[in-house]
Amino acid sequence: QVHVVESGGRLVRPGESLRLSCAASGRTESTIAMSWFRQAPGKEREFVARMRWSGGSPDYADSVKGRFTISKDKYKTTVYLQMNNVKPEDTAVYYCNTVLRYRSDSPYWGQGTQVTVLS
Repeated sequence: QVHVVESGGRLVRPGESLRLSCAASGRTESTIAMSWFRQAPGKEREFVARMRWSGGSPDYADSVKGRFTISKDKYKTTVYLQMNNVKPEDTAVYYCNTVLRYRSDSPYWGQGTQVTVLS
């Protein structure tokens, strides 16, 4: 079993920065990727960024390229999402998931953290 917890969401103004954290605990030794998604009110959940444990460049949604950066803790099963120059359209609940090698089609999800950008 894997437990995923997001944190760092808060109320911010346009142009400001904030950093979200996502920590996975439990049987995480088979982790192959961790990703961020977001869901705005009345909209579908959408992909934001992905970090693969095997290396290579992270993946980003076009809407956040150049503004958001996903990074990985060197020692823990934790990823961060650095959000710079935030916009009102970034307002959403941000969710993190952890993908394990032996159940790649069924990731573990956290409960989400709310990011609100004033408009």
